[in-house]
Amino acid sequence: MVLIDRFGRPVTNLRISLTLDCNYRCFFCHREGQTSGTSLEMTPGEIERLVRIASHLGIRKVKLTGGEPTVRDDIVEIVRRIKPYVVDLSMTTNGSRMKELSRPLAKAGLDRVNISLHSLKPDVYRRITGVDMLDAVLEGVEEAVRYLSPVKLNMTVMKGLNEGEVWDMIRFAAKTGAVLQLIELEAPRELEETGFFRKYFYPLKPIEEELEKMAVETRERRMHRRKKYIIPTETGTAEVEVVRSMHNTVFCANCTRLRVTSSGSFKTCLLRRNDTVNFLTAMRNGASDAEIVDILRRAVLMREPYWR
Repeated sequence: MVLIDRFGRPVTNLRISLTLDCNYRCFFCHREGQTSGTSLEMTPGEIERLVRIASHLGIRKVKLTGGEPTVRDDIVEIVRRIKPYVVDLSMTTNGSRMKELSRPLAKAGLDRVNISLHSLKPDVYRRITGVDMLDAVLEGVEEAVRYLSPVKLNMTVMKGLNEGEVWDMIRFAAKTGAVLQLIELEAPRELEETGFFRKYFYPLKPIEEELEKMAVETRERRMHRRKKYIIPTETGTAEVEVVRSMHNTVFCANCTRLRVTSSGSFKTCLLRRNDTVNFLTAMRNGASDAEIVDILRRAVLMREPYWR
């Protein structure tokens, strides 16, 4: 059984925010689209139940996010409890605890990880994240590569900050054996003309065109139809993906993801507002699995491409 929205898009992935808490202060953080703060978080048992129910509906891929998921003391338990229901379990993290957690997370069942790494320069890294932890993250990347595969480095490219580091990051990815993911700054339509967005948005189309010319091989991912470029460098061969979501109708037309907020609601799209459907209240009030399925189906039918 596969969940399909009104636009014919199958839903095969859950992106679950475990917490809004974070030990970083990245100035551009979109908080996974959660505009209202709340201390309410799902327990490991509730997360496991949600994933178990979703797995019976064809959702077999889960990504854990935050906030910062590793600030939860029970992160290893959460991974261990949900792994039996999925074929692909991944996590997005700032990497600050990956030196200590890579091995136990892998042992618990984590398959792969995305580590945010927006700069290799300590001063720029500090300006972006608000913390002085670059060395710890670089050690975490090294440890993650030993136990998880693939390790992806998420670099949000921003004008006036780190756009000049793209090629250094490509060489770093080749050297470490990680995959580099170059990401455009995202914003909903109503924020496109703000001073903030105009100041920091850096279009990646020219870089992607250059990557196409340099690539010895090009692959295409099913989700979002994103391209992966195999780039030769003096430090080895790098795998580079480019995420350009702004005004990208192909990106949205091939989205297979349903988001879950840390407070227990389904969310249909990062950029939409008023698009959440709460399930945790029903779950805590004794709802049956069938009732949770009905809520999930309602959320899927609310999905629609943001750019179309």
